Parts: sequence; structure tokens; C-alpha cells
Amino acid sequence: MAYTGQYTYPSPLAGYEDAPPLPDEKAEDGKSFVNPKSESLSKAYEEFVDPLEKGRRGGFDVHIYYFQNNQKQTEYAKDLWERIRREFPELRIYRFWDRPLGPHPVAMFEVNVFTPAQFGAFVSWLAIYRGPLSVLIHPNTVEEGVSSSDIERRNHSERVIWMGDRVPLDLSFI
Repeated sequence: MAYTGQYTYPSPLAGYEDAPPLPDEKAEDGKSFVNPKSESLSKAYEEFVDPLEKGRRGGFDVHIYYFQNNQKQTEYAKDLWERIRREFPELRIYRFWDRPLGPHPVAMFEVNVFTPAQFGAFVSWLAIYRGPLSVLIHPNTVEEGVSSSDIERRNHSERVIWMGDRVPLDLSFI
């Protein structure tokens, strides 16, 4: 475990401590490296890694923000919400909020993803179709011995992924 500031982190090299040195050979593009061959793909392609939630809640929440007083953004967000419901019916898509809610300081709607495949498909799709809207993507984790408020605070701050402009959250709600 490594410690940086408030949190500890598992070593990213756990399980690879005795691996041979990586080659310095460059790939055909002349910039990237040739990586060692592997017998199989990472398990992360099939199942979220621990401590990500693998059950009913889903591994990630995706919050899509719009400024509720901006008519064009509101219309775009409603159209995007409808498109997501039509194109990704297997995802959990929540109510279209017309006001701030909880730590989210502007209006938004939320989508949950349950598998790495859904995450990859939806987030890459959203990179193209989110338009002028900002998106907060945060993990849902399950961590023994840690309070739910501490988990939520970390997931909404340190582990968060942003698309577009960051919208400052009010973490006092957590």
C-alpha cells in the first residue's frame, strides 16, 4: 500500500513483483513500446475490479449536467436523455431533474453502468454526443471498515472522471 495525503492505494504492480524487465523495443509506429505477450486478456474486460460495486447499484454513476436556466442546454439535455433511453435501454436511466440535487449544484440526470463493456460503449459514445454538457463519472465502491459517507466523498472527489468543464460539487451533502 502506498500513502499519498489522506488515502492509501494498492500497489499498481501487485502480482507483477517478480515479472521480467519490460523490453525497450519500439513498435512499428516508432513511438509506442512493444509489450510482452499475454496468455489472456485482463479480467478487467469482463468484470469490474475490486472494490467496484458489481451488484444492483452498478459500478459507475454518470451524471450529465446542464444549466437549467439555459434554454438551449436544457433542450439538448432532454434530447440526449431521450436518445440514451432509446439507444442504451439496458442501462439504468433516472429522472430528468430540473434543479440542483444533493451535491450536484446544477440540474442533471443520472445513468448507471453495470459492466466494463457497458462503460466502454457508453462513455465513448458520450464523448461524441454530450455536446455542450459536462459529465461527472464516479465509481461506486464497496469498502469494508470505511463509512459510507467517506466512501461517497472519495468517489465524488478523488476518484471522479470529468468530461467537459468541471462543475464544483457541494460535498457537504455527503
